[in-house]
Amino acid sequence: MQEHELQFHIKCKEGDVGRYCFLPGDPGRCEAIAAYFDDPVKIQQNREYVVYTGTLLGEKVSVCSTGIGGPSAVIAMEELHNIGVDTFIRVGTCGGIALQVQSDDVVIATGAIRHEGASREYAPIEFPAVSDYHVQAALVQAAKNLGKSWHAGVVQCKDSFYGQHDPKRMPVSYELLNKWEAWKRLGVLASEMESAALFCCAAALGVRCGSCFHVVWNQEREAAGLDQKESHDLSAAIEVGIEAVKLLIQEDKK
Repeated sequence: MQEHELQFHIKCKEGDVGRYCFLPGDPGRCEAIAAYFDDPVKIQQNREYVVYTGTLLGEKVSVCSTGIGGPSAVIAMEELHNIGVDTFIRVGTCGGIALQVQSDDVVIATGAIRHEGASREYAPIEFPAVSDYHVQAALVQAAKNLGKSWHAGVVQCKDSFYGQHDPKRMPVSYELLNKWEAWKRLGVLASEMESAALFCCAAALGVRCGSCFHVVWNQEREAAGLDQKESHDLSAAIEVGIEAVKLLIQEDKK
């Protein structure tokens, strides 16, 4: 890549973004995350990629949406890395699996099940998709500092949203249902769609990446007849992500 050349998909160049970047899926969440920045500016919008840049604690930070799923997420990570980002935090939504995970809780991924395809183009399947320890620790400390209800553990990543939510109608229902039972027995906390690809891409690029999620719903709690509500307020997960980046900035300055 030549210096100052626009990246193919995100349409940004060197200098447009900071070294720290949030990665929501939904472009509509970028403005909500950027609202926590000092002096946020909308830099670019192309396809599913919306980019804002501002500052936190005097350090330039950015947010870039990735769309749904691993392929578009790793495109964003690759291109952001090309122009200077070295620390990523995915802030998004998930569906609970473990019964203790309730709507409105924050889930912090320590690792991700690679039940998707994009990660396989970065690492053999034997390689674990795990978050960067320093980012993971910052997210946990942030959740504690803010008094949020949080869980840290393994999440499941898939490519088909409806393969999870309506597996019985799929021709491969035998595989989807059996593996879902395995995830439950292994204590997997939640299901989402991007972290496995992002963690493997980050490892290949030599950058830091972590993830935190807002729990929208838990289908296993519903099946067990436990009380819950559907929630789409991501503010707790966003606040945890913002606080974690502040902690990382302070640590990195040392």
